Amino acid sequence: MRYHVVAAEARPGYKLWVRFKDGVEGEADLSDIAGRGVFARWSDDPAEFAAVRIDPASGAPTWPGGLDVAPDRLYAEVADQAGIPTDAEG
Repeated sequence: MRYHVVAAEARPGYKLWVRFKDGVEGEADLSDIAGRGVFARWSDDPAEFAAVRIDPASGAPTWPGGLDVAPDRLYAEVADQAGIPTDAEG
C-alpha cells in the first residue's frame, strides 16, 4: 500500500490524527461515515472509535470487528489541509 499510517490517535468528534511513513501528519474528519453502515458501531459505542490500532501489514487504521479506513483517503485529506499536492491533483 502506498500510504502507510505509522501512528493514529482518536480525537473527539470522530476526528483521527494520523502520521504517515513519509512524515505527513494531521487530522482527518471521519464524522461523515460515523453512524453509517458498519461504522454505526462508533456512535453506538464511542469507546470503540477510541480503540483504533494500526495494521502493520497494510498500514491502515483498524478498529474492533475488522473495520478499517483506507490510508489513501486519509492521506488525501491530511495532505490537502497541509497544502501538499498528491497524485490525484496531477
